[in-house]
Amino acid sequence: MTDASVKSQRAAEAVAQHIESLILEGSLRPEERLLPERELAERLNVSRSTLRDGLKILEERGLLTSAGGRGTKVAQLGAVAIADPLIAMLARHAETADDYLEFRGIVESAAAALAAGRATEVELARIRDCLDRMDHAHARADAEEEAEADAELHLLIYEASHNLTLLQIMQALAGVLRSDVMQNRSRLFAVPAIRELLRRQHRAIAEAIIARDAGAARRAAEEHIGYLRQASREIREAEARLDLSLRRLNGGGAGTRAAGAAGARKSAPAAGS
Repeated sequence: MTDASVKSQRAAEAVAQHIESLILEGSLRPEERLLPERELAERLNVSRSTLRDGLKILEERGLLTSAGGRGTKVAQLGAVAIADPLIAMLARHAETADDYLEFRGIVESAAAALAAGRATEVELARIRDCLDRMDHAHARADAEEEAEADAELHLLIYEASHNLTLLQIMQALAGVLRSDVMQNRSRLFAVPAIRELLRRQHRAIAEAIIARDAGAARRAAEEHIGYLRQASREIREAEARLDLSLRRLNGGGAGTRAAGAAGARKSAPAAGS
């Protein structure tokens, strides 16, 4: 190996190390596309060939992936490891939702308290901007945008906790478990009164973090997740009662009652005959 090739390899490794650090700290998020090759090479002050070599290193590590003809993006980190058959099975069973929310309550209350003590002014500004986005969506009755702002706020709090393990694990879980089955998100945001309550809860968490009040931030996060647990439990119980009523109505689709009811409907004389 020549001196030139050694230097080139070292430069590529330095590029890989720099981008890997951006991914680890959350500056580059899962599924986020990198800058175009030419612009990124200029930003890093390296040649395009050195950049390509550095990106190849990260692709081999599973940290980057193709963006489908649109350059390179950060991989959905943790999704493969966390989406093993056990987790996939849990996600398919609604009764595990309460366990998931209990887990979130433990983690998010700690994250909120950490963020109150560790958030930078830049991160606090981003949290304020996210609150404004949530308020604007709420005023327009845009439930989808408000739910997206909700998810963004939680991610910002993870980032502001400055605990990289917590951030990476919750980012990975978000891609696997943040579903209607686990959180009943669409059902909750479809009710205006509930959206207003959730908005107030999110604001309480964020304002406590902005005020650097770790205790209040922890309590607000616990109250928020506690409400989600109760509301989700009530939704599941109501749906279970309805399903039971329908099964009893027709014998669960397996008894003669269902067949008899269907036959009676077919043989019934038409109205007015």
